[in-house]
Amino acid sequence: MKNQRIEAAIIAFGLLAAGFFVFKGFRTFSERDRTVQVRGFSEKNVPADKVVWPIPYQQAGNDLNALYNNASRAMEIITQYLVRNGIAANEISVSTPKIEDNWSSGYSNKSQVQHYRLLQVATVTTHRVEEARRLMGHMQDLLREGVPVASDYSAETRYEFTQLDSIKPQMVAEATHSARQAAEKFAKDSGSKIGKIKHATQGYFSVEDRDTNTPYIKKVRVVTSVEYYLDN
Repeated sequence: MKNQRIEAAIIAFGLLAAGFFVFKGFRTFSERDRTVQVRGFSEKNVPADKVVWPIPYQQAGNDLNALYNNASRAMEIITQYLVRNGIAANEISVSTPKIEDNWSSGYSNKSQVQHYRLLQVATVTTHRVEEARRLMGHMQDLLREGVPVASDYSAETRYEFTQLDSIKPQMVAEATHSARQAAEKFAKDSGSKIGKIKHATQGYFSVEDRDTNTPYIKKVRVVTSVEYYLDN
């Protein structure tokens, strides 16, 4: 009888201990499951370090050979002008002339329109952005040399920022700091404290024009998503 009582006491104690540890486990799991997910961002304005600048030449006429000769002369004048003003020859590319036959394009009165239209483009691709921008304001110099630069060419000047890797670490750090500040405010308002990071996602970097008037200034932005544990 005495042995049975001892065995019963041992079993009861074991069940009580098991229940305590199960409760403790659930409580720990519940506490660790309390998290907050926030986003932080970093934004920076940087100057473009590359420009792709098309300089189109166009002319219309009835003599196709004359148009080709004029275009060849115009491309030579444009190239020489650019080189004289600091653009390297290997930074200039010249497209193949594009010919449009106006008489086969639906014009009924051929006497009022010239037969052919020629378009050719000299494109500057350079990292010397300021030099290129300075020359863009002096295209009238080419007119004085008899080269009419087209104004209705569809390809616009494009500015790029190619040094993203050089600013990534700093911007990610700033975005992470911004996320932690948001998490700390949430924790303070809810009577908790920020714990360790449970999960973090860098997100993606975007590079776009700062505005339509200054496409040579780029706005770089990164968003970071961070999930923190909350401690009491």
